[in-house]
Amino acid sequence: MLEAQLLAAPGSVLGDDVIRQTLAASLERPLAGQRVLVLIPDHTRSLPLPLLYRALIDALHGARRVDFMVALGTHPPLGRAELERLVGLTAADRAGRYGRPGLLNHDWADPGALRTLGVMEADEIRTLAGAHWHESLPERVPIRINRAALNYDHIVILGPTFPHEVVGFSGGAKYLFPGISGAEMIDATHWLGALAGVVGTIGIKDTPVRAMIHAAAGRLPTPVTLVALTVAEGDLVGLFVGDLRTAWSAAADASAARHIQWCDRPYRRVLSCAPPMYDELWTGAKAMYKLEPAVAIGGEVVICAPHLETVSHVHGRYIFEIGYHILPYFLRDWQRFRHIPLGVLAHSTHVRGSGVLQDGIERPHVRVTLASRVPPEDCARLNLGYLDPASIDVREWQGREAEGVLYVPRAGEILYRLRGRGAS
Repeated sequence: MLEAQLLAAPGSVLGDDVIRQTLAASLERPLAGQRVLVLIPDHTRSLPLPLLYRALIDALHGARRVDFMVALGTHPPLGRAELERLVGLTAADRAGRYGRPGLLNHDWADPGALRTLGVMEADEIRTLAGAHWHESLPERVPIRINRAALNYDHIVILGPTFPHEVVGFSGGAKYLFPGISGAEMIDATHWLGALAGVVGTIGIKDTPVRAMIHAAAGRLPTPVTLVALTVAEGDLVGLFVGDLRTAWSAAADASAARHIQWCDRPYRRVLSCAPPMYDELWTGAKAMYKLEPAVAIGGEVVICAPHLETVSHVHGRYIFEIGYHILPYFLRDWQRFRHIPLGVLAHSTHVRGSGVLQDGIERPHVRVTLASRVPPEDCARLNLGYLDPASIDVREWQGREAEGVLYVPRAGEILYRLRGRGAS
């Protein structure tokens, strides 16, 4: 595979011609005559996907077959109209070359859609987890992946890289595991991320979860090329094409330089506004993850999402059963929660943030308040604070950084981190 790397200069946006030329130079000749599966993100990730969709189809014009699959993890599947809107497919496109590729959803819950590549046994899991190993981790993890990954000659992964609460930085092999994997890898990776903690993971390049994902990806026999992106305010500012590790590493370095806002002092209160692309708290909670490392102990994050009315389309019943709690709350009484999927427990701890148990009392470091369409009684049941979004006047939050008050108008992708507060 010809490896091309391109990073825009700071403050610049890559032009359409540069994007198309780079993709063509990297993919056209090596993938001619092959069956190619392209993995892409869903609507909860920022990138100029319609442009890239067309550029990839043009670059792969010599391939024998090209299909696109949304690496959903456990996110809800997209209907046909949603899939077409995701890639910018118009009615006029359907009869032409841009309408030829298949648009597929990953289905993590369908055993018939999955193939097993092997098993991670206890010794390997313990080694990968390192200091974060805990007996609550599974003793063995079947490595299952969407069977389509074995039915093509080559896989192309297309996706942005941002600081990420579970794996450190998103992108790369994460589109395989957990992107198109079975529940076992989804649960194991997310729970290991919970054991490491958000503050000890997010915006950190080398993490135990990244090591686990790379170990699983090493079992996949199908060759993979990564098209890793750096995105700023929806525009493409960096493009890296190459093997899974090299291209991802370069994109993670670029993300660290662009997507981390270093703070000299912690904030007391934060109004963190989740954009409409996060249509459930399962994803909208990134407005908490990206801010917690810069909030003072005893401070508050208000997740402002007036559009949001759903906790989770897929996992809501489990979340309402357990609520949101810090990690020690679950580990103290582990047998009581063994029936809850580990990925759900991980989400619960990530939203509630870090904290301690003192004399059996749960003491989170940060108060989490939800200002959304989720009613106050549900917030109380979930162990979250409630604020009526109609009562919020953003003018009361703006320009008060010196007072320890921060307003973030579009939260979820930029990580705010306190200088000196690193991995723990």
